[in-house]
Amino acid sequence: MSLERNDVAAIFQEHFRRAPRWIVRAPGRVNLIGEHTDYNDGFVLPLAIDRAIWIALEPSDDGRVAVHSADFNEAGEFALEQLKHLKAGWLEYLKGVAWSLRDAGYALAGWQGVVRGDVPRGAGLSSSAALEVATARAFAAASGWDWEPAKMAKLGQRAENKWVGVNCGIMDQLISASGRAGHAVLIDCRSLDLSPVPFPEGIAVAILDTATRRGLVDSEYNERRACCEAAAKAFGVRALRDVDLARFQREADRLDEITRRRARHVISENERTLAAAEAMRRGDAATLGGLMNESHRSLDGDYQVSSAALNAMVESARAHPACYGARMTGAGFGGCAVALLDAAAGDDFARRVAADYQAQTGHTPAVYVCQATNGAEVFSGGPTAD
Repeated sequence: MSLERNDVAAIFQEHFRRAPRWIVRAPGRVNLIGEHTDYNDGFVLPLAIDRAIWIALEPSDDGRVAVHSADFNEAGEFALEQLKHLKAGWLEYLKGVAWSLRDAGYALAGWQGVVRGDVPRGAGLSSSAALEVATARAFAAASGWDWEPAKMAKLGQRAENKWVGVNCGIMDQLISASGRAGHAVLIDCRSLDLSPVPFPEGIAVAILDTATRRGLVDSEYNERRACCEAAAKAFGVRALRDVDLARFQREADRLDEITRRRARHVISENERTLAAAEAMRRGDAATLGGLMNESHRSLDGDYQVSSAALNAMVESARAHPACYGARMTGAGFGGCAVALLDAAAGDDFARRVAADYQAQTGHTPAVYVCQATNGAEVFSGGPTAD
């Protein structure tokens, strides 16, 4: 962690000729299982990963936020009293968080800083949620109010829904704000109850980046969400979380074919996610891997959010003898898969799966074994020891 802190502190020093007051970090995430269940009030089982968005900052008294993005080599700024939506790319996420916080009654102080991240954009690892949560953490530091992870997650989600225009659920922001090192976190997306679940001993998680990307705003994500809402209305419930598989099977004929398939995925995925958390608590990697495989089949067949590249990556991962299971992760249409494997075989797994996938598709993937980390944190500025 010290290297990343030093890196962003050095960038701040270069731009402002002094050390930052604070450095904040908010991680990306990978979801083991529970896909497209979050906006259906269901269950998800993500972990915060050791890739993050970092902001080094100092307070200002001019009522403005001025930020340099080291990743885009661009600068942007805005006045807190005159927030306007200008479709200014990455800066809109910061403005959206400021708008959401102000609208919720938070007094905001200005700040200036630099942003740097190593969460792959568009890969399904929630780089946007990490940026939103890091921005909220920066405002909390600069403005002097207490950090409340669940509340900040909700306001980050509202910024993405209402300002950016993506109807995401709560999972991404909540795990970025509330992750726990060494654990996945079972999240009840209705109550926002969090249940940390330890990883089985000797088991690792690999993130498998297909090197293909999707534009989430322009994808069919919003159409899937509308289908789920229509299905819930047909069943007379608040959300599909309130329908179990037995009832679905009895009453599925009230839905058209497409809506039926979408609903079947969500309802079965909720059951798989709860079963997966129980398997983790027992240290049962084989059962957990099997549930991940079932999840991918459902996402591909019923929810129809996989892709040729994702399917090829999943097949490559499952072909390795150390792999317990693999599935696409994130919204879909491109991005990443996730695999559960024997940690001792991590290097061989990464090498062989990458080579097999590249031979199948011509894409050069990124495969790395990740660690579960804490959620959003704030540190004092200045250098740290390596």
